Amino acid sequence: MTEPEDKELTHRRFYKAEQEASFAGAQGTGTPQTQDPAYKLAFLDSEFLLRDELRPVRFQLELLKPEMLLEEANIGSTLVIYGSARIPSPEHVDAVRATATTPEREKVVERLIEKSKYYEEARKLAHTASACAIVEKGMRQFVVCSGGGPSIMEAANRGATEAGAESLGLNIVLPHEQAPNPYVTPHLSFQFHYFALRKMHFLLRARAVAVFPGGFGTFDEFFELLTLIQTGKMKPIPILLFGKDYWNRVVNFEALAEEGVINPNDTDLFRWCETAEEGWQHIVDFYGLECG
Repeated sequence: MTEPEDKELTHRRFYKAEQEASFAGAQGTGTPQTQDPAYKLAFLDSEFLLRDELRPVRFQLELLKPEMLLEEANIGSTLVIYGSARIPSPEHVDAVRATATTPEREKVVERLIEKSKYYEEARKLAHTASACAIVEKGMRQFVVCSGGGPSIMEAANRGATEAGAESLGLNIVLPHEQAPNPYVTPHLSFQFHYFALRKMHFLLRARAVAVFPGGFGTFDEFFELLTLIQTGKMKPIPILLFGKDYWNRVVNFEALAEEGVINPNDTDLFRWCETAEEGWQHIVDFYGLECG
């Protein structure tokens, strides 16, 4: 004879949150007491959760949600790809060139177009890592992760998609429109309010990072990564820096060492790259991978 559920020793004694929420929704709402916001369950009260005093709770939620979903998706590590949101893909070069209406703008546009080759290299790198489909202890390794937006980020997710693999997109809420690119795997497409939590999730599972030419956002992500490794807060991982001419034009690494504000060997924290092939080979050599 089967015992009723409430007689089983292993059966939970408390209702789940979603059950309690359904009970609350089924209650009558025709009295002043039940209509007042104070009566809402705290975890269903968005106005309450958005109060300034609840910022620590929102931090915790932005830390927990992606972490839990990535664990459930069996993602053990990531290949993170940083880069500009403005560099055009090769197929959009003509459209971007048409936007140059002044000589000054034409010079800028041509510089961006010159860097469209890095869209292809990011795409190839993501494709190579994804095609290797490395699995260790049941967890997927070197899953491609981008900021989820256009340009270099799109190239990363696109390369993974073309290899038949899933990829992550970590988007950020901005005052202007910011939507995930169409190549991000839908159930791995996340949206953040806090830059700090987004950057933390970029690196929590990162086993390699590829940095392509970019602006303030890329600088922020790249230099924070360098700082974490330089100071010993994070163990060394392959950092692939694509576009030596660009980076040496906008950052004088040698001058930093000459001025004594970094050690000369701090420039060994990253590896110069121009092609996806040499970038992936560095990752293979670093970890002793069999997939080359």
